[in-house]
Amino acid sequence: MGREGQPVEELLPTPITLEGLREAAAGCRACELWRAATQTVFGEGGAPCPVMLVGEQPGDREDLEGRPFVGPAGELLDRALRDAGLDRRAVYVTNAVKHFRWVGRGGRRLTRRPAVSHLVACRPWLEAEVGLVRPRLMVLLGAAAARSVLGREVRVLEQRGRLHPSPLGPPALTTVHPSSVLRSPDPGSREQAYRDLVADLAGAARWISSDRTQETS
Repeated sequence: MGREGQPVEELLPTPITLEGLREAAAGCRACELWRAATQTVFGEGGAPCPVMLVGEQPGDREDLEGRPFVGPAGELLDRALRDAGLDRRAVYVTNAVKHFRWVGRGGRRLTRRPAVSHLVACRPWLEAEVGLVRPRLMVLLGAAAARSVLGREVRVLEQRGRLHPSPLGPPALTTVHPSSVLRSPDPGSREQAYRDLVADLAGAARWISSDRTQETS
């Protein structure tokens, strides 16, 4: 188990494997978020994998169960992936930050957006995941994921569905986080936001299909 403030680089296993990373991340204390979290929530999926989905951080359900995207936003994401022609079992799913940041209110744990310092502290885990998973495309769900991967602020609503060169290697497509769809103020806007998310994910599916075709031609 790492000490508080210990850089992630000092916890990385040798050799680096997904299981080794998962075990090492369980003891991560690189920032203070571990104190209030139930556990580290690491990525899920096989390696190599053509598509990597990167979210912001685990939510309440994810923190309790120890798996990414299993709460309401995860259920919506699963449905959107199916509607876009992508199989959750065929993608690697992770988060930019591996611990749940929250604030208590009325007996509930409400999500707080991670700070840049949390994104920076956790980024070596994500870099190691990318190196092992070797995705051909990264799909960045929300502004925090985009900030972590691209190293800069991104106006997601203005740049959704676009491809960006990534310092981590594979190109990255930006879209909204599924939780933003759930926060839509009324059923009509929620349905439109969902259709827009599906359209972005379908664009990712087409890109992967086109990239695979080019490899075999």
